[in-house]
Amino acid sequence: MTTLPDYPNEVVTQALLRMVRVPGLDKPAALITLDNGFDHTKPNSFGPGGLRSLDDAITRAMAAEPAFIALTGKPYIFCVGADITGMPYLTERDQAVALGELGHAVFARLRDSTVPTFAFVNGAALGGGLEVALHCHYRTVSGGAAALGLPEVAIGLVPGWGGSQLLPNLIGIAGAAQVILQNPLTQKTLKPAQAAELGVADVLFEPADFLERSLEWAASVVRGEVTPQRPEVDREMWDGVMFFAKQQLDERLHGAVPSANKALELLALAKEADFADGTAAETQALADLIMGDESRASLYAFDLVQRRAKRPVGVPDRELARKVTKVGVVGAGLMASQLALLFARRLQVPVVLTDLDQARVDKGVGYVRGEIDKMVGKGRLDEGTAAKLRGLVSGSVDKSVFADADFVIEAVFENLDLKKQVWAEIEKIVTPEAVLATNTSSLSVSAMAADLEHPERVVGFHFFNPVAVLPLLEIIKGERTDDYTLATAFAVGKELRKSCVLVKDAPAFVVNRLLTRFTSEVFAAIDAGTPLSTVDTALDPLGLPMRPLALLQLVGPAVAYHVGETLHTAFPDRFADSPNLKKIVDAGLPLMVDDEINPEVAELVEGGSAPLSAEDVRGKALDALAEEVALMLDDGVVAEPQDIDLCMLLGAGWPFHLGGVTPYLDRSGTAERVAGHRFLAPGVASVPRS
Repeated sequence: MTTLPDYPNEVVTQALLRMVRVPGLDKPAALITLDNGFDHTKPNSFGPGGLRSLDDAITRAMAAEPAFIALTGKPYIFCVGADITGMPYLTERDQAVALGELGHAVFARLRDSTVPTFAFVNGAALGGGLEVALHCHYRTVSGGAAALGLPEVAIGLVPGWGGSQLLPNLIGIAGAAQVILQNPLTQKTLKPAQAAELGVADVLFEPADFLERSLEWAASVVRGEVTPQRPEVDREMWDGVMFFAKQQLDERLHGAVPSANKALELLALAKEADFADGTAAETQALADLIMGDESRASLYAFDLVQRRAKRPVGVPDRELARKVTKVGVVGAGLMASQLALLFARRLQVPVVLTDLDQARVDKGVGYVRGEIDKMVGKGRLDEGTAAKLRGLVSGSVDKSVFADADFVIEAVFENLDLKKQVWAEIEKIVTPEAVLATNTSSLSVSAMAADLEHPERVVGFHFFNPVAVLPLLEIIKGERTDDYTLATAFAVGKELRKSCVLVKDAPAFVVNRLLTRFTSEVFAAIDAGTPLSTVDTALDPLGLPMRPLALLQLVGPAVAYHVGETLHTAFPDRFADSPNLKKIVDAGLPLMVDDEINPEVAELVEGGSAPLSAEDVRGKALDALAEEVALMLDDGVVAEPQDIDLCMLLGAGWPFHLGGVTPYLDRSGTAERVAGHRFLAPGVASVPRS
């Protein structure tokens, strides 16, 4: 039997046992607390050491012959699952099997115990953390638990310690499919009330006295005074739910995500299989996925989002950042209004918008206050906070209101001359230390600042629409942007709760440059005579979140054409003007109608006589991406390939199972064929090959 290796540098989550007296019981209860010794910013997880510690605590608890055994976590955290940082060290399939078997063996002791077992889910419980709770006979959950769920499919895995078999047989197949498939693929988790409503937890308690209430409730269960009600699982609907779930997966992912397919198989198996057979299948599925490139790419992507995004590369010392006490927003259109709302909510400082006339200003301020009212209506803001935010946001047609602003951001029309004119006017009003940020999506920050007296305080601050939803913020350093400005920009970005990436001032920066190169190939295929339907489905095998024409519709054909023009001017040999895209923009036609290609667009486009196959379209698009990534890295647009992947993950919704752009280009062989080398070191986002 293969031995599971210890993970290097595992932060072992200790299972700490203490015996507690509970009123009304003759025997003490055994309370096991999971605690890795750190605060909530470093959550509990299960590596080999943590599983062995839990196994030992269960042994000692049972030896004490308690009234019941309960498992809980440290403050705010129950357990967030397997220690995925150690998975790259599993280099043989047998080791991955051993990981699955160890978790099953330890958790099964709680399920098979003759002593009643309880999970007191006091905080976040994800993956293996929720699975160990499911093995317990009963569960309480705190209303303060931040997140509950089985998110494994999103990182290229499946619930591998019993979740795929226990959950559907506890709450039914429809709820289980939501938790195991739908939620991970839409990056959602359960709130405590939802978990209780679905039946994942037996009872919900408030966080203030959660442990005391849970102990009292457990005692009442042991005494037979309370019997949790669990509805019988409806097996008649099982096959229908599975059929519908598979149909949805096929439409959305086109078979490109192995973890989703495996999870679907396990859920189907859970209908009739006995628990031993079901968990054995789980172990085999987990091992297959751990040793697959998609899971390694997903874990690489997860690490970028969780770690690198919080520690951006190349940032000046935070101590250089200037304090921001007031923000000015030039413009009062939709983007400007979204920015004003974000700055007011996150920075909690006065924010003032300006525009050409009072009607536009009033409309912008009205939008902000309307959005605040919506948040109150949805319970996301209390009225006191809402009143404060309304008071922070104001508007004026007189730009002199920026005189005491420390940070001014413009969101006017994408025209270089107009933006230069705006900054020339603003510079005469603000203090020499005020940071001037442009939300340009493609224009040169350096050119914008060239004629100013203080060009060193101009910085690019490129948000993605919708501003409140997409987490990426590209921070662009102009040729003369100084460290004080850059440090302030990153400090503000962090306060805005955005993931910031430092980008060189290059045409269209990162996301827009790559997406435009990508979609340029799509329209080149259309211009060559390839049918729209062929072009639109050519990239389905990648499992992208949107087909190309739907993506262009979201961005807006006019915006895409404008960015394309900027890039065509900079790099005419790689970014061609598409006559068909121009015709669509000039006609003002939407590309999509009711999620289908607009038939008017199909009639409007004129193609050549050299149509491509779907495979050719896909190959040319990927080759173009590889060429552009290589050129961007050679030019130092970002520090490393990881920054390109992070931008595409957070700004373009590039799928986790691809790991971003560069891991897929590496493992498909495209990078070496086009650029002459891999972008990432072997094993970084793929299984090391001998």
